[in-house]
Amino acid sequence: QVQLVESGGGLVQPGGSLRLSCAASGFPFKYIVMAWYRQVPGKGREYVAGIGTRGIVTNYAGAVKGRFTISRDNARNTVDLQMASLKPDDTAVYYCNRGGWTVEPFDVWGQGTQVTVSS
Repeated sequence: QVQLVESGGGLVQPGGSLRLSCAASGFPFKYIVMAWYRQVPGKGREYVAGIGTRGIVTNYAGAVKGRFTISRDNARNTVDLQMASLKPDDTAVYYCNRGGWTVEPFDVWGQGTQVTVSS
């Protein structure tokens, strides 16, 4: 079954950087477009970034474009999100899942990883 395990979150000051990682299993990872999402309490889950199956094509939500970089390692079944120039508005729980472009996520979600940007 699909399993997604996110890690790497934490507390960081505005302007700082953080790298999130997601370990995926239970599906043919190298054939699936992957994405990162985020959610704050009281709001719906928001798409952050997506990456194609070979790791060449990417896209980003406007709010993070130029600051975040998504990457994947098909040999290790992982997808990472490098975040830079972090802002308080980036505070959220971050999740990885299938997605990007018009692809819907799996019904199964991981526990997410909390990112807090605060001085």
